[in-house]
Amino acid sequence: MLVWVSGIAWTLSAQPEPVRAVPFRQAAPAPPPKPTPKVFVALPNYNEETATRLQIFLDNNNFGPGKIDGKMGEFFRKALISFKHARAQRETGVVDQTMLDQVPQTFTTYVIKADDLAYVGNLPTAHEEQAKLKFLPYTSLFEFVAERFHSAETYLQKLNPGMDWEHLEPGDELKVPNVMPFEIEKVTEQKIPAKPEFAARKIYVDTKERLLEVFDNDKLVCVFPITPGSTTLPAPVGTWKIQGAATWPWFRYDEGMLNYGVRTENYYNLPPGPNNLVGVLWMSLNKTGIGIHGTNNPETIGRAASHGCIRLANWDATRVKDLVSVGNTVVIF
Repeated sequence: MLVWVSGIAWTLSAQPEPVRAVPFRQAAPAPPPKPTPKVFVALPNYNEETATRLQIFLDNNNFGPGKIDGKMGEFFRKALISFKHARAQRETGVVDQTMLDQVPQTFTTYVIKADDLAYVGNLPTAHEEQAKLKFLPYTSLFEFVAERFHSAETYLQKLNPGMDWEHLEPGDELKVPNVMPFEIEKVTEQKIPAKPEFAARKIYVDTKERLLEVFDNDKLVCVFPITPGSTTLPAPVGTWKIQGAATWPWFRYDEGMLNYGVRTENYYNLPPGPNNLVGVLWMSLNKTGIGIHGTNNPETIGRAASHGCIRLANWDATRVKDLVSVGNTVVIF
């Protein structure tokens, strides 16, 4: 028969034998878990248009490469490796032709519409003044188009030389990346209900790599770049849950702090007072004042600090809301 002692199997004969006393030895403590290995790859030197096609491919498949800029930078590498990991492909910098084939047209033309002007206006820098507005507008049509096509403003300028960016107007045509656009006019103000089909999903927030990942059991569903708090007010490490979510959340500025909610109901237990729209998404965690949200300044994602929350570009935030559910576990590490 087999007897397990301190994790070692010993064979004992059927006949009784003298038993010798053995001094008790305490088992050595278990070694600390090894950190998840990071995959570093050398990316091929693709030209600008090919790099743009790959960024569009990853973005369209919910593996966010950050702003589309025709460059193969940090978040492009992370998105590519994550995509390959999710598809059980070799985690290298080599790109399969099938990826490029899914983006047969790299660029398209966007004609500025008169309706776009409804989302542009003056934006004060002080939170006290922002709280007096009915909504936070884009500061220019240029900013509106850049966010619509997930693009770095400098890249749009490069694609459209000679354009008068400070005086864009309806009817102007712009060359833009052919990515699935962020259509802000289709985002409506509402409380987001739970999705039973996504009840088992978990969100992992990697504060070192600055990534938000969603898993369905062991399957990686999506990856997006984030800004996770700051040195003075870091994102709270631990295990939390999404307790509520809304698109076009309202906020109030109260005693130097921003508090978020939904205009139509006191959903996050906010005191009554002046509110206004901010970002396109707010997912409240069961940690006071902490949530996952969008930002009207995508240039800051992965670089500038936030006030303890998990910040995404608006175009990524609107997709996250469709891939997770109220009640999901959120692990911040």
